[in-house]
Amino acid sequence: MKKMEELLARGQSIWIDYIEREFIAGGRLAGLINQGVRGLTSNPAIFQKAISEGSAYDAEIAALSTRELAAEPLYETLAIADIRAAADAFRPLHESSGGEDGYVSLEVSPELAHEAEKSLLEAKRLAAAVDRPNLMIKIPATPAGIIAIPRVVAAGLSVNATLIFNSRHYHQVAEAWFTGLELLLEQGKSLRGLASVASFFVSRLDTKLDPLLASRGFPQLQGKMALANAAATYELYLALHNSPRWLRLAEKGARMQRLLWASTGTKDPRYSDTLYVDDLIGAGTVNTAPPATLQAWLDHGRTAAALPAHPAVTAAALSALAEMGISLDAVTEELQKEGVASFARSFASMLASVSEKQKRVRPSLPS
Repeated sequence: MKKMEELLARGQSIWIDYIEREFIAGGRLAGLINQGVRGLTSNPAIFQKAISEGSAYDAEIAALSTRELAAEPLYETLAIADIRAAADAFRPLHESSGGEDGYVSLEVSPELAHEAEKSLLEAKRLAAAVDRPNLMIKIPATPAGIIAIPRVVAAGLSVNATLIFNSRHYHQVAEAWFTGLELLLEQGKSLRGLASVASFFVSRLDTKLDPLLASRGFPQLQGKMALANAAATYELYLALHNSPRWLRLAEKGARMQRLLWASTGTKDPRYSDTLYVDDLIGAGTVNTAPPATLQAWLDHGRTAAALPAHPAVTAAALSALAEMGISLDAVTEELQKEGVASFARSFASMLASVSEKQKRVRPSLPS
């Protein structure tokens, strides 16, 4: 049995956190799908790297430049072409899994992270432009995003709620999913065909907390808090999907909003390069891994279930943090703000790269 098939048997799907023109056209994505990868996520940072590096997009940028497009609509044309191609590659899996997997995610502009109404309009516009049934629109779990998500779901769109860093963020996202489904029912519409994931960011918490733990004399807790935070959120996930509210929705055909572990590349070389895959294997989850992490896990990662973790162990780790005077809530709120800002910077940098490439490759016009 292939390793990813072993995970699927345990209820977890592996997605790839990467997109790039040659990755799709050159057959690498198709090869990973054959190995068992079951979906794809993208974000502004990934697109920034893909478009700014190499020459894969130069010919299309040159062709589009004759239409005098500004940088943002030019980028969007490139991104939508990639998202459509990836969605088409996953379409057979999407159909054979009954809509469980085979999704490709595209994020609304990070400039709209604090704009609920504009996020809704952008989600509808992007979904119409991509026009694929296996598209998920990514919306950050900011206060404005929490307002937008039910309305996006009520518009009949699948959602990837992103930049979740703590159990409170997740609870709000799950409630937003439930509310969106209830709004659909109020309209007399079917819940079938809709899906959602809640993207919970993992490794960035250890990167943030490890220096604090070392400075306060608790090096033994380094590299453990991100997993404890995720495990506590998984406990909440299980509880919410045993609630009367969810069970009523499930009876109407609703699909569970799976927890998706994001930011699962190991940042600290002291830790295993498969840490945030090995220790987050659990039923009803997705792990979206960057290419290097996925290859490392395929080479030497584990497949044994790690979730649910023992509640006492999780509680002890998080209690130790509180006893040191470190507020998990405050740290994770800061991480979410940093995540929004980071994506906005990547988006701006990507647009600048597009403009620069546009100048370099624009065909010379006759005088």
